[in-house]
Amino acid sequence: MVVSYPSTSRRQEVRVVNPVESPAPATTKATILVVDDEPSLRETISYALRRDGFNVEVAAEGHRALTIARERKPDLVVLDVMLPGLDGLQVCRALRKESSVPILMLSARGEELDRVLGLEIGADDYLTKPFAMRELIARIKANLRRVQIESDRNAMQPASTSGIAIGDLRIDPEARRARVNGADLALKPREFDLLLYLAQHQDRVVSRDQVLRDVWGHEMSIDTRTVDVHIRWLRQKLAESGGQVPSIETSRKVGYRLSLADAD
Repeated sequence: MVVSYPSTSRRQEVRVVNPVESPAPATTKATILVVDDEPSLRETISYALRRDGFNVEVAAEGHRALTIARERKPDLVVLDVMLPGLDGLQVCRALRKESSVPILMLSARGEELDRVLGLEIGADDYLTKPFAMRELIARIKANLRRVQIESDRNAMQPASTSGIAIGDLRIDPEARRARVNGADLALKPREFDLLLYLAQHQDRVVSRDQVLRDVWGHEMSIDTRTVDVHIRWLRQKLAESGGQVPSIETSRKVGYRLSLADAD
């Protein structure tokens, strides 16, 4: 199936490969908000998701997407970068200020800057057009599975009075809070997960692939720059905390290590 965009400088032909064929119904009725201004692509995605057992809400522009997200509380948002009026990056930024809902962004070929910006402002995943419909649904399920795993892990985690202490940094896994000298670090959910993971592997190098697997929960290969972007945010917040905190060191071509430098 080929969906052709109108002729503009940034729109490109999108080939949706391998539409879903008679999949088994999903075991839960998760609600997916699909935001795209191209009716044919929006309808194709919606149809495939409904056949796979999802509830689907749709929006063709950014303001409407925010209204639906606030009213319907979807379990995941599929969000195109290019939207009329309020674009996908602005919608992503607005959602992140008030919600931790997983956001999967769609970006046309050649829009690498948009993909990186999407990750920087809080998107959880992205998919480049053209894409296989099966891959889109697989990524949606992977993100939903990650959220469920995190929820189950938090519910089953025994109470802890100590948490993790590294210098002036205190991490409370149960409360999902990180503090420096008693002051909370303003961390997004994924940033907290990443900090906790690095702290649990203190002084050990962990590869980007390990982080993607254990923190993001993806079984498929995605761009490791996702990790790099979140590492940059985390470094900045730790550096601005004002205490004696661990630093995130880069092991070239390998990964990252969280270490506390000896005090002078």
